[in-house]
Parts: sequence; structure tokens; C-alpha cells
Amino acid sequence: MSSTSTAGVLLITVPAVAFGGMTLLTFLMRGVPGYLDNPVRRGLWRAGHAHAGVLVLFSLVALIYLDQADLSEGTRTLARLLIVAAPILMPLGFFLSVVRPSDTKPSKLIWLTYLGGACLVVGTLVLGIGLL
Repeated sequence: MSSTSTAGVLLITVPAVAFGGMTLLTFLMRGVPGYLDNPVRRGLWRAGHAHAGVLVLFSLVALIYLDQADLSEGTRTLARLLIVAAPILMPLGFFLSVVRPSDTKPSKLIWLTYLGGACLVVGTLVLGIGLL
């Protein structure tokens, strides 16, 4: 998949991020039980939403540079996949680790957040090295 196609897919996710923000705002405004009264869940869901928005934007910018990097096609594809995995895995870890309104501590699915962070670090390092 090319960077242009990947950017198209990422852009299609932006309305989902906006919908998530609207949902969180609705939870706040309506005092939805299990959100407003659960600081762990509220904090992780806010972090998930924030990371989704920022990392989608970061990935779109990185894709512009990826096609200019001095990397083999295989390495370029690997970097593209790793960079795009971050805005998927990190928010999923935040959201899915406290799915039930009664969850007061993250489940093992929080490791998706760490996996997404590792993908971001490796993909960004590969891209940076390819640009030097």
C-alpha cells in the first residue's frame, strides 16, 4: 500500500475520532454513570481520544516524508506499517483496558498501548535514519 492510499485510510478515521470526542463530551454533559464517577476510566478514555487525534495527525505528516526517505521499498513499507499502527494500537489499549463502567484498574489489554508506542518509536527511528 502506498503512502497516498495509507493517508486516505487515515483521513477516513478522522470522523471516528471526532465522533469519539463528541461521545466523551456527551458523557460529561449528561453525567453518564461509569464515566464521570470513574476517574480511571475517564482518564484512560481521555488519553485514548487525545492519542488517537495526535497520532493520526503525526502519521499523516510522517507519510509525506516517508516517500522521500532513502529506504528500500520493504523497509519503507515496514516503517509505514509501524507508524500507522501507533494511532490504532495506543488508543485501543486505553479504551479496551477499561471497557466495563465498573472497571477501576486497566486490564491486560493496556499492553496494546505499549505495543503501539514501540511501533511508533521503531517506525519513527527508521524514517529518521532514512531521511539523514
